[in-house]
Amino acid sequence: MSVAYDPSSRFEIKTWDTEFRRIPTRTLMARVYQPQGGGPFPVLLDLHGGAWNNQDRTANAMMDEALAKSGILVVAIDLTRAPEAPYPASIQDANYGVRWLKQRAREWNGDPATIGALGSSSGGHEIELCAMRPHDPYYCVHKLAEAPDLDATLNYVATRSPVSDPYARYLNAEKLGRAEMVQNSKNYFNPWDMIHDGNPQEILDRGEKVTLVPLLIMQGELDDNVRPAVQEKFVASYRAAGGECQYELFAGCEHLWVREPGPQTERAHETVKGFIARQLKAKRLAA
Repeated sequence: MSVAYDPSSRFEIKTWDTEFRRIPTRTLMARVYQPQGGGPFPVLLDLHGGAWNNQDRTANAMMDEALAKSGILVVAIDLTRAPEAPYPASIQDANYGVRWLKQRAREWNGDPATIGALGSSSGGHEIELCAMRPHDPYYCVHKLAEAPDLDATLNYVATRSPVSDPYARYLNAEKLGRAEMVQNSKNYFNPWDMIHDGNPQEILDRGEKVTLVPLLIMQGELDDNVRPAVQEKFVASYRAAGGECQYELFAGCEHLWVREPGPQTERAHETVKGFIARQLKAKRLAA
């Protein structure tokens, strides 16, 4: 890994959409944010949120643009939504997405050896599972004919408000009387017992053998969707299992604070840039 990344750099970017994967109901697309410069650039896959039921690759555009302008090839992908197919369909998309981006990165002036991922809310849940179980045959079902030997391993994962314990999030929504959020969970985890199979917190509680990449979790202090106490339990469990986890609490912020411009959104951008820079530097020094 020879790519150097300076988060204070500034680049013009080119943005376009390309086909990612076809599913029975539609074509999943990818949005590419390419820095215009010498490169090659480090590579980042972005998974959007939407409670597993809605949103698309454009949901995190503000963050994706900020990271790309600092010199990262960012690719945000659509994910299968629960009404189209329940768990683990979106995790299978994510697993395929990592391999697909490794195969395409050089074409877009990126270095596939640097690949990491970013996930927001339910996208954070999906990328945590993908990173923890990169070789799981349940998740690796979509074949990549162009590069069948590539795997879905990642160098690091950055998250914003990840649903690290979907069962705790479900119970919280039920307690608060949020019927739509309750139904979103039931749509996705169908059959219902899958909420325990696809639960990062419970995977650690069970002591499963998993891959623990360096992890960043950014959490809003006032988030009543994914509560800080639940997130802090996951952080403690991840560290106890031997993983590196940087936890950042954002004062006065709710679940979706990064959608609005402001000091805390800028702090989130800089936090992700700094985290990525440290991970890439550590990888270069270890090489």
